[in-house]
Amino acid sequence: MFHQILLQIFQKLNKERTISAAYHVLRGKRSGQTIQDIGLFQLHQYFGLLPKLSRATFDEAVTLFMQYSWLKVQESGHFYMEKLGVQLAQQTPTFFFDGWQYRGNEHVFFARLSLIVQSLSHQIAEVRSFSPISRDPVTQTWVRSFLQDHHYQKGHLQQQVLAECTRVLNNLPVSDTSKQLVLYRLSGYRLPGWTWQQLADERKESVLDSQLAFIETLHILLNEVHQKGDDYPLLGQVAAGLKVKLLLTDSAQHTAQLYEQGYAMEQIVHMRKLKQSTIEDHFVELAMYEPNFSIGPFVSYEEAQKVWQASKHYQTKKLKILHEALNDMSYFQLRLVLAKGEV
Repeated sequence: MFHQILLQIFQKLNKERTISAAYHVLRGKRSGQTIQDIGLFQLHQYFGLLPKLSRATFDEAVTLFMQYSWLKVQESGHFYMEKLGVQLAQQTPTFFFDGWQYRGNEHVFFARLSLIVQSLSHQIAEVRSFSPISRDPVTQTWVRSFLQDHHYQKGHLQQQVLAECTRVLNNLPVSDTSKQLVLYRLSGYRLPGWTWQQLADERKESVLDSQLAFIETLHILLNEVHQKGDDYPLLGQVAAGLKVKLLLTDSAQHTAQLYEQGYAMEQIVHMRKLKQSTIEDHFVELAMYEPNFSIGPFVSYEEAQKVWQASKHYQTKKLKILHEALNDMSYFQLRLVLAKGEV
């Protein structure tokens, strides 16, 4: 699964970026370049899937791809996919990750759910003391409030949680083995959850692939809960606040607020004491993720059309090539047009 995901990312970035760009996408790097790449190459679903992915693991996969003649990496770090690599990428299955929307928060959801299940399981067994599955004090405080708000000691909450978990798993369009990943990770009274190694051995795959399948299942589950909130009132509370609504970085949001107040870019640069290139990055983010943001004050309609014509003609979104073709336009203008998308 990890290799299939990499092939899909490499196919989207083919000939346009360095090999490291794919690594930054999977790690969820919050740099202006990576955020822009997400939008330019439609990589939203993969963003931040593996924030702890080591460079060694990534490079090992790249080396393997090169040995199999799936891709070639140049000294500059730029790469292109070989014919066999493109064919394999096209044959990979469709995945249903939603990394851009959850940014790793699926693990927060599961930590809450796991501790709720563990707590209710021990409460049924009338065991008051146990070692919590989550050591995170924030998660423990959240779960404690949740249990108290729902009067867990009366004994009704267990059945309600069970009913919702059963309902949501039955409604998920995933295999039983994917559902088992979620269930087997849960812990209860005298019933420890499976380790990743145990799950990987059972599924006959790598630990990394098991973790990716787990994340994909959680994303599908969370989307089900968010879309049909009335059917899952308890799970809806557990999932509350975990879906990212503001897609801009915090710094870009600050710049956006000043721009909305009527300040020009030069004034914002001075007020925020940041480099002009950083503020330009923020404007590119706005162009990409704010539907109501107009690039009109910076680029004319005719200029935007020229950019897209050149992009199609040269079959690239590389700024250097486009700037050589349209040297009367700045790099900032080119980036704005590409970020906004073709109208």
